[in-house]
Amino acid sequence: MTPVLRGESPSVEHVAGIPFPDADLFSFAALLPSAERARLARLHDYLQAEIRPAVVGPWNREEFPAHLLPGLAAHGLGELELSGASRLYRGLAYTEVARADVSLSALVGIHNELILGLIDALGSAEQKARWLPELRCFRALGAFALTEPEHGSDIAGGLATTAVRDGGEWVLTGTKRWIGAGTIADVAIVWARDAADGQVKGFLVETDRPGWSATKIEHKIGLRIMQNADIVLDEVRVPAANALPGAGSFASANEMLRNSRAWVGWQGAGVQLAIFDVARAYALERRQFGRPLAAFQLVQEPLARILGNATASLGLMAQLARLQEDGTFDMPHAALAKATTTSLARQSAALGRSLLGGNGVVTDHEMAKLFNDVEILYTYEGTYEINALIVGRAVTGVSAFV
Repeated sequence: MTPVLRGESPSVEHVAGIPFPDADLFSFAALLPSAERARLARLHDYLQAEIRPAVVGPWNREEFPAHLLPGLAAHGLGELELSGASRLYRGLAYTEVARADVSLSALVGIHNELILGLIDALGSAEQKARWLPELRCFRALGAFALTEPEHGSDIAGGLATTAVRDGGEWVLTGTKRWIGAGTIADVAIVWARDAADGQVKGFLVETDRPGWSATKIEHKIGLRIMQNADIVLDEVRVPAANALPGAGSFASANEMLRNSRAWVGWQGAGVQLAIFDVARAYALERRQFGRPLAAFQLVQEPLARILGNATASLGLMAQLARLQEDGTFDMPHAALAKATTTSLARQSAALGRSLLGGNGVVTDHEMAKLFNDVEILYTYEGTYEINALIVGRAVTGVSAFV
């Protein structure tokens, strides 16, 4: 059989004769209504055929492949949060993007959960009219500027960027770090502390305004396509109308972060499907001692563990989607989901890298790329430890935060 190597996408021929060719062994996609199921299948085929082969080179070079955006938009990925699709479909769509490339899944998720969805939920009529049509088709990109160089996990209380009202304008001053798409965004949602009342508020900042500068963070080990940036706001002036009317305190940001953590849980599931895809294809192709690797017990066992981790992650996330639909979803659910699927992804990535031996450390065979991307998933949108403390507080009633 032909391996899934060097960016090649899997086809029916690669898995012909295998009783369970789909890594979704428990058929979570079958829970979707027929129209969404067909839509997801089309999305999967497109992402595997067109996106997955195109991203290894840009990943190696730390480049953003902007030419892929029109295709992603044509398949509805620029407007998932406004599509009216079920929560389960949206989650499985995020999974499929992560299965093709984790960096682009980060862009799609941030774009939908923290930019498009936030402006739709918290923006004024004028802000929606200005930005939503452009964002929905990826003609414009946004950035979510919350984290700061000295404030990550403690951002709620420590945020230092300031907003000062000066007549009909706001003046924003401060620094931000790890801002996804920061160097390529057309607009940023900047969170700053109002000097007058101490509240953390959200502002739309066009990135061509005087005083705005963005510097790419280089030499990352993972999510190398995502253009993370250090941002400096040097007395950036925006009209008063650029303040998001629904983002007058950090509580509104926290709600968005809850939703974003859930999306990262889907990423954790999707990257494990990719790990399984690559590992199984390699095990069937690679021969040692005159036999395919797949014929050895010490290869089949880690394949089963990777698939078990991925399936457990999908099951957890499918239940989370139900909670979102019925309105009972809360931060502890998001925290447990994000912590669990990314922790399992870390285990799966280690198993997959080991299974490929020496070929597991070069991106030609994809596994090294996945291995490194998982490390970023494990850390961003709240570290494992912070999410564990959120869950611990919820199940004990006692806070262990400092």
